[in-house]
Amino acid sequence: MKLILKNSSNKFTKSISFKKFELYRNFISELSAIKIPVEAHLITANEKVNSCELAKLKLNLKKININLSNIYSNNRETVISGKSLKINSILLNSRGINVESFQDQFSQKIDILHKGTVRSGDRISSNGDLFIIGDVNPGAIVSANNNVYVWGKLLGSAFAGENGNKKASIASLCLNPLQLRICNIIAIGPKDKPTHQYPEVAILEDQKIIITPYVLNSKFQ
Repeated sequence: MKLILKNSSNKFTKSISFKKFELYRNFISELSAIKIPVEAHLITANEKVNSCELAKLKLNLKKININLSNIYSNNRETVISGKSLKINSILLNSRGINVESFQDQFSQKIDILHKGTVRSGDRISSNGDLFIIGDVNPGAIVSANNNVYVWGKLLGSAFAGENGNKKASIASLCLNPLQLRICNIIAIGPKDKPTHQYPEVAILEDQKIIITPYVLNSKFQ
């Protein structure tokens, strides 16, 4: 299991790995040396963590000005425990990214390629660009610090430019989302299904999200 810390700009600050959940106390004093506000992301693989244990970790981190904001786990009970404490908790399963590779991708600024449908309740995030070959169903959330590319139907929610990149974009073969967000600008998807059959891209222009036909670039050639 790994605790990853990021600053207010979503930039990687520090990561700490430990095998047993109780051992986090060994590095609390080390984390107290961090003087800037940071967010903590807990990533666990094949381990059940109960709400009492998570509550203690959340409280101890809060004492040193660290907010436990996200939990990523392939254990359903761990995710339920996190949600009971109002911590954003994401279930990683066999349809998504495996936990081991997710740890590496989360702590580095690299692109992520996901093959397959992103189903309702799933969430995939990238520190670089996010490429999805498949559909994003309603209720699913995909996000990236840079661009989001969906080579399929985008029917859920997509966020691009999470790190403040105003040049970020969201492209899809069928752009019919519930919600789009680029930086801090939000747009609600259209009520009617698109009638055309060409890919589109959403970009930020004059503090508004606009949608235009998408022309393939070198990333896909």
